[in-house]
Amino acid sequence: MVYRSEIRFTRQLTKMKKLTTYIMAILSWIYVNAQNAFTNTGNFQIHTGSSITGFGNFTNTSAGSMINNGSFYVKGNISNDQSSMTVGTGTLYLNGSSAQTEAGTQKFKTYNLETNNPAGIILNNDLSISGVHTFSAGMITTSSAPNYLIYESGSSYTGDADNKHVYGWVKKIGTSNFIFPVGNGTVERTIALNNLSANSEFNVKYAAPTPNTSQMQLPLLSIDPNEYWIVNEITGGSALVTMNWDNSKVTFPNWLISGISSTGYDGSNWTDAGGAASGNVSTTGTITSGTVSAFNLFSFGSKATPVPLTLISFNAKRISDYTQITWTTVDEHNVDHFEVERSDDHLHFYSIDQLPARNSGNVETYISKDYNPINHIAYYRLRSIDIDNNFRFSKIVSVKDDKNGRLILLTNPVKDKLTLVSGNNLKGEFSYRINSAEGQLLQQGSLIVENARQEEIILKKTIQPGAYFLRIANDSQTFSFKFIRE
Repeated sequence: MVYRSEIRFTRQLTKMKKLTTYIMAILSWIYVNAQNAFTNTGNFQIHTGSSITGFGNFTNTSAGSMINNGSFYVKGNISNDQSSMTVGTGTLYLNGSSAQTEAGTQKFKTYNLETNNPAGIILNNDLSISGVHTFSAGMITTSSAPNYLIYESGSSYTGDADNKHVYGWVKKIGTSNFIFPVGNGTVERTIALNNLSANSEFNVKYAAPTPNTSQMQLPLLSIDPNEYWIVNEITGGSALVTMNWDNSKVTFPNWLISGISSTGYDGSNWTDAGGAASGNVSTTGTITSGTVSAFNLFSFGSKATPVPLTLISFNAKRISDYTQITWTTVDEHNVDHFEVERSDDHLHFYSIDQLPARNSGNVETYISKDYNPINHIAYYRLRSIDIDNNFRFSKIVSVKDDKNGRLILLTNPVKDKLTLVSGNNLKGEFSYRINSAEGQLLQQGSLIVENARQEEIILKKTIQPGAYFLRIANDSQTFSFKFIRE
């Protein structure tokens, strides 16, 4: 005799066996297809303690439902169209070896994030972090649309540096103090917001050179021409703005510390935002503004009479058999002369040229040439000496002359393709990216470089005539070119 309870148990056991078979089939599918692109159109969950690695692209469709409470490693591109993706409690690892992109129509949400890709990650869609973001390797570049790397309320980050920060837009939501990990893709130039009066949403980006520096209100007498930050408040109240300068990264004006002020641009003029600076104009320093309730552009200004000069730029470039050193100044007053100094070991410098100052007060450009040979690398700096024999140094720049390890763009301007020639000792697999002058990614791919061989990159027809930037890199080397397409 079979009781009803036994019948019900038998039916439930049968259903559980079918469900288990279905789940195992799904797991088998993910494992087998991990080498290829994979798409979620159903219920995709990674449980606590579980780990999934995808070697191809991952797409979460509008019909999909994704929750990551474990570890999700993706070596390809990611895309999300799910309108209400659940954050979960897990970690997303973007750890590809060639440039990865994040795209889709809806922002991709994760609790923790680790970006570990030396070739870089491009955001063509918003990427949201609610926990901790770890910068392990590579740049994060946001599109000019714009798209944002979003730090939700309570989130944080660690590991940022010159070679791993955000080149583009960062959004921060919440009430806590926050330092924005932004820069220009070569150096990190952070800015901080403190003492927020309300729950806020801010969008921040670093940029250069500073616009409209001649438009200012008293008591300001001059504006830093070399860098500024865009700080847009979407919602919120007031805050304090903290900026820093680092003369080894971006040239800072030769101002008196006591006269430095933080400044904000109101759409018509740069205005005094207050604050007292500390540090050394020749090295590093910081300034925190007074309470700010109107946000737009922020930079440094001076309320004191300018000291002998402002050095806008100092550069050195190897051309054939000599090094060309150039520098640009503005507001020269009582400067006696300039000395170009060179070092072969980054420690001991010696003078190689001397030029008299022009003291016109206008923008002036100087050129010096060093015909001495370079054994792999040389370092240069500029000493500016005023009539009282006081002097200051520029940042140090380096020049390499390793013809056997170089990659050369053969022709420029170009028509349909880029032709590159490698040196005798240059070999390996590289990734490349072609960006517009505004930073938009237009083409990317991989390149196999062989010793002393000619390589070609065929340009897409969608790349219109104009100026573009080519970046070729692997784990140990980076080559950058600016080219013109006719």
